[in-house]
Amino acid sequence: MSRHRFLSDAVSCFPPLPSGWREERIHDVVDLRTSNVDKKSEEGEKAVRLCNYVDVYKNAKVTMAIDFMEATATDAQIDRFSLRIGDVVITKDSETPDDIGVPALIAETAPDLVCGYHLTILRPNENAVEGGYLLYAVASRLSAYQFYLAANGVTRFGLTYQGTKNLRIALPSVPEQQKIASFLDWKTGQIDELTARKQELLEKLKEKRLAVITQAVTRGLNPAVPLRDSGIPWLGQVPKHWEVRRLKFTASERLKYGANESAESDDPDCPRYIRITDIKEDGTLHEDTFRSLPPELAEPYLLQDGDLLLARSGATVGKTFQYLQTWGEAAYAGYLIRFRVDPTLLSARFAYYFLRSKFYWACINASLIQATIQNFSAEKYADINVPLPPLKEQDQIVAELEKQKAMTDKLEDAISQAIVRLTEYRRALITAATVGKIDVRNVTIPQKPVA
Repeated sequence: MSRHRFLSDAVSCFPPLPSGWREERIHDVVDLRTSNVDKKSEEGEKAVRLCNYVDVYKNAKVTMAIDFMEATATDAQIDRFSLRIGDVVITKDSETPDDIGVPALIAETAPDLVCGYHLTILRPNENAVEGGYLLYAVASRLSAYQFYLAANGVTRFGLTYQGTKNLRIALPSVPEQQKIASFLDWKTGQIDELTARKQELLEKLKEKRLAVITQAVTRGLNPAVPLRDSGIPWLGQVPKHWEVRRLKFTASERLKYGANESAESDDPDCPRYIRITDIKEDGTLHEDTFRSLPPELAEPYLLQDGDLLLARSGATVGKTFQYLQTWGEAAYAGYLIRFRVDPTLLSARFAYYFLRSKFYWACINASLIQATIQNFSAEKYADINVPLPPLKEQDQIVAELEKQKAMTDKLEDAISQAIVRLTEYRRALITAATVGKIDVRNVTIPQKPVA
């Protein structure tokens, strides 16, 4: 998710600044250095640690606690792109123009720490701008909007040197900059701590959801039911009256790979063409990635209500998606495998939940441990063992899991919305402080406790 949005909240110009503040072009108060240090290790160059794109994007402040990548650089590169305390580094490329120019402050460094490719160093003129303040000035909505306008590209966007140098920020005196930076460290620290706690709560809810699903699809709803050994290490005991069958023996037909067709059409009157990149983390579809296939190409791969799609390669191996007919006619692409259940043996929705259980993921991960390329074929999926309660009991389990899902979804949505509100408040606070809308000169900032 991008850090900024520019719709109704877009800012197009500077507001009036307080007396004593001035508006400056970034090029006039910092030394801009766009790195050309790649991730390769070349013979004859010196060993360095690289501060890379992800290190900057994910950390507002860069410290030596980060596990930096090892690479090599020339003497000239080390001289120009070594990082100093107080430098601000920004991302210069992104998939979207509203998520570009993301800054991080170099809070700690080392002689061998070098700025990596796709990043630009903003080295402050210490008589004009303080690094901590510069971090927040660049992180404000005003700066993000200017970067948004300056970004070039179609499928991927980048900031040119010209686009970066013309960024304009508001500057009070250096002592007031330092006070604003300390104030924002304090307030954003509080917001970040609260956000982190809510993120932890979301993770715990996901863990609980997984545990509830696993318990229900491998043990049932009755804790007192007699159990037997399934004979399968990953599964352990199952209710005595349940069967266990391989997935291929619960299907109405063989597991089938999808179409190997290009996704060039977006004709809404043709069947949707579902690719692995269309599937969201929660198992629903992205609406902004719609592609379609001509009917004659789609016909052999058309989906039926309840069909399950299994990802077969790359980082998405093991992820599943259940197609619902209410979403419209659709076919599926080659990196997906269709599993169509035999309704006399297996409920499609029970299968959906089973394919989210810990047992299922244990089967997937065990097969991937020795693999250099992450891949899970239809044959491997076909050999996964599925616990089979009687159909009536499957329906009861599904009903209970759907009820639990509705409650968990509601709680997760409330927490996610709270995180969005905190994120928006953080942005607004930074923007207000860095254009003088908040006077922090007489604010008492608590001292950090000594560790």
